[in-house]
Amino acid sequence: MGLTAAEKIIAEKSGKEVVHPGDIVQAKVDLVLINDVTAPLAIMKFRELGINRVWDERRIAIVLDHFTPNKDIKSAEQCKFAREFAREMNILHFFEGGSVGIEHCLLPEKGLVAPGDLVIGADSHTCTYGALGAFATGVGSTDAGMAMATGDIWLRVPETMKFIYTGNLQPWVTGKDLILHTIGDIGVNGALYRVMEFSGETIAQLSMAERMTMCNMAIEAGAKTGMMDVDEKTMEYVKKRVKKEFRVYRSDEDANYVDSREYNVEKIEPLVAFPHLPENVVPVSRAAKMNIAVDQVFIGSCTNGRIEDLRMAAEILEGRKVAERLRLIIIPCSPGVYRDALKEGLIEIFLDAGAVIGPPTCGPCLGGHMGVLAKGERAVSTTNRNFVGRMGYPESEVYLANPYVAAASAVMGRIASPEEVMR
Repeated sequence: MGLTAAEKIIAEKSGKEVVHPGDIVQAKVDLVLINDVTAPLAIMKFRELGINRVWDERRIAIVLDHFTPNKDIKSAEQCKFAREFAREMNILHFFEGGSVGIEHCLLPEKGLVAPGDLVIGADSHTCTYGALGAFATGVGSTDAGMAMATGDIWLRVPETMKFIYTGNLQPWVTGKDLILHTIGDIGVNGALYRVMEFSGETIAQLSMAERMTMCNMAIEAGAKTGMMDVDEKTMEYVKKRVKKEFRVYRSDEDANYVDSREYNVEKIEPLVAFPHLPENVVPVSRAAKMNIAVDQVFIGSCTNGRIEDLRMAAEILEGRKVAERLRLIIIPCSPGVYRDALKEGLIEIFLDAGAVIGPPTCGPCLGGHMGVLAKGERAVSTTNRNFVGRMGYPESEVYLANPYVAAASAVMGRIASPEEVMR
């Protein structure tokens, strides 16, 4: 019986020839990630060990992205705490201020993640990096603190589910819709502690940004991580950025999968995930007929804040205005994306439409700042979660969608299909 790519990576990092689902292993990590929210506890756990140096200052990334620019005194203190630790330990990859971006956009962009890596991050959406052929997963701050000291992590080898996508995407359909469709099929616990391996001819057609979107939301199905095969498109992306040597791992044809599902994407239209779970998916054609008024639209986050996402939004917004009494917030996910959006004229399109442009930050996604919802307000958002109170008041509502649908909803003032705007 062959092995999956995830099993091969874990075996390599744990010094074993073969691992099987359910095995408990001690594995070497290639990168440890913490952010301004999770860093303080990780650092305190590290301090409790009584050691003076981190395991490797080149393999730790600290990204101050959640409540920055600092929204209040508490967030300023958290960032100061992380900043002082980074300086003391000579952490090479420390990002704040004008260099900071949303961590899961920034690290691939900076070439800090490569195929075959084992990455842990004290943030659940670390699974984004599976789009590059890495095994990447979120952990608690305690585990991150221990890994900063030792370079090791305990793992239970997960089972793998295979998802095969065939056919050509319909107009306005993106990788966001594929993952929403999948979560709608299996549910938010459908891949609990499993690897979601995405494959098929449709995946090969997706941009790297869309692949990252899909892997990013694997956690919304309870998965340990999401992963994709490394193809020419992946290698083109990686070779421009990664400076270190790396090894590509691919699943064997006779690898063991606990479940396998196939989807014909030609039957999938743009989807909207209704409150309060990502599994509550509704076709946009049906959602548009419900006349659901919207107070705010947010386009950004580690899920859909890359340049490709902003181009989608601009395609809808160019020459149009945001509906009266609606707030449109757009946040490029990194300084590099912001710069590209400026060069391409996208920022001007957004400003002309009446959007508010924010600096790279997680901000509105977690109800942190720069777009918090009041009681009774509704938002269409390109983020990954729509739990109760996720973006603000517990009695607010969040509807998840791709950038096309989000932009169309901003123009119409209600949940809308791009076809309504572009006809």
